[in-house]
Parts: sequence; C-alpha cells; structure tokens
Amino acid sequence: MNETLDIEALPQGHPVSIYFKEKELILELSEELKATDPEKEYQKFYNIFNQLQQIERRFERKENQLFPYLEKRGWNGPSQGMWSFHDNLREQFRLLRKKIENREYQEAKADSSYLISGIYRLLLIEENVLFPHSLDLLTEEDWKEARKGEEEIGWMLAEAPAGFQEEPEYIHPSDDHTKRELSFSLDNTSHYDEGYMTVEQVNLLLKTMPLDLTYVDENDKVIFYNRGEERVFPRSAGIIGREVKFCHPPKSVGTVLKILEEFKKGNRNEASFWINFKERLIYIRYFAVRDKDKKYRGVIEMSQDITDIKNIEGEKRLLEWD
Repeated sequence: MNETLDIEALPQGHPVSIYFKEKELILELSEELKATDPEKEYQKFYNIFNQLQQIERRFERKENQLFPYLEKRGWNGPSQGMWSFHDNLREQFRLLRKKIENREYQEAKADSSYLISGIYRLLLIEENVLFPHSLDLLTEEDWKEARKGEEEIGWMLAEAPAGFQEEPEYIHPSDDHTKRELSFSLDNTSHYDEGYMTVEQVNLLLKTMPLDLTYVDENDKVIFYNRGEERVFPRSAGIIGREVKFCHPPKSVGTVLKILEEFKKGNRNEASFWINFKERLIYIRYFAVRDKDKKYRGVIEMSQDITDIKNIEGEKRLLEWD
C-alpha cells in the first residue's frame, strides 16, 4: 500500500495529525544530530540525542493506543512486526547512550547514523502503510477514544496538541464512564470496579497470583483464602467462618489482635513483617479494608516468598527459556 495522505484534511488534534507533527520534529533533530560533531560539541550532541530519544512517547502511544484498536478491527500485523522494530530502535538508543557517556566519539557518530537510518525506515513504513490503513479501518469514535488515552502517555512535542474535535477538556481515565462496545462476551460475568470477569476467571486469577491471601471480615471471621498451587502457610476449608485469633499460633495471636485493634480505630492501615521460614524469606503484610466511607470492613493478610526477588540484581531483558 502506498497512499498519499491528506493530513490537512484531518481534524485538529487527530492522532495521525499529531504523528505527522512529531515527524517534522524527528527529521529536524535527526539532521541536527548528523551535523553535530560529538567530540567538538559533546554537550550539544548529547542534548539533541536526549531530545530524539523522546520518540519513546511515540512508540508507547502506538503500542498502547493505536495497535489495540487495529487488533479490534482484525489487523494484528503492527502489534507484531512494528513493535519489534520499536524494540530494535530502543536497543540502539540504549547502546548509543552508553557510547556517548563513555565519550567513544567515533563509535557514537557511526552508531547515530545507523540509528537515524532505522528511524527513517520506520517513518516511511508509517506514512505509506500504517497510517493510511489505520485511517481506513478505524472509526471516528475509535480515534476519539484513542486520543483520550494518548493524554496519559504524552508526546514528543514541546506543547500539548489541540484537543481532537475541539473537545472541551481532557477526561481522566478514572472519570471516564463512556459505554463502549466490548469485544468479549459478558455472559455469566459480574461487573467489578474495573471490568468484567466470570467466577471461574476470578478463581483462576486468585489461584495463579504468587501470593497467599486471606480475607478477614469486620467481625474477625475468616471469609476467604486463595487456594494457590504452592502456599507459604497451609490453609484448609475448615478456617472459613473461624475467628482469626484461632488461625494463628498462640505466640503471634497478641500481635494479630493488636493490628486489628489499631485498624478498627483508624490509627493504622498497614503492618509488615518478614521472617525466615524453612530457609526462605517470607514477607507478611496486613492491610485494613475500608469502604468508600472509610468504614472498617476487615483486613487482608498477604504472605509472599520473596527469597528470589530479594536476590535480584542488575537487569534481565531477554527471555531465557532454552
């Protein structure tokens, strides 16, 4: 596909129109970077590089706003191929930054040219394929909703672009109650604060979480625990309906009751402990549960084996399954 886009015909604030405004900035910064000697004008080179790396905002908007709407309309290609292209450029940015900071001037200059070449290829694919096909596939309502989400991510531009379709104000996601067409069935689901799930899905979610959860109500009775594959502390169905003070060893009951007392008084909302148990480090936390009127509705006890988490160092960016 190779269509000529009439950008001027798009409404102000349209996501595609913003992408093209960013394109102008990207081309300008790229040319400045190419024309700057990193050894003679180190700080200028570094500053331009930092500005150009704000292209990350563009990648994030595409990945988290544009691509999901294209998937809804049956086009999955960008979510697969173009996202990988983004990740390749991210890695080039990361490596180039290290060379700039290490003042490896010749390597930085060479790598910056390679990076800019990759960016130009991406811009060409966007203009000739991604954006024309997106405009064909997505409805005006799709674009309006996508633009609302873009506000959370941001742009490369120095100033926020005009609102799409002269919308009077930005609506934060927490205040957005728009009724949308859902791409999944609501049969046998219940509506929670943030979405819909069946009882089976809720159970699967709680069972899969790498946490031990126990919910004690405002009457100090155990009303729920999740049945994970590997629990830190054993539980059985017999504790449901049992007073929480009978669910802990005698030596720790006093501490538990003190926590509940402070939660009920409103003096505290959280208590944390960590212990060594069977040669593992266990993180135990208690959270007060309160309703919208701040009335005490119980407590959640959460236990987690953090031995491996605590030992994490450095970074792991690759999937090492082989």
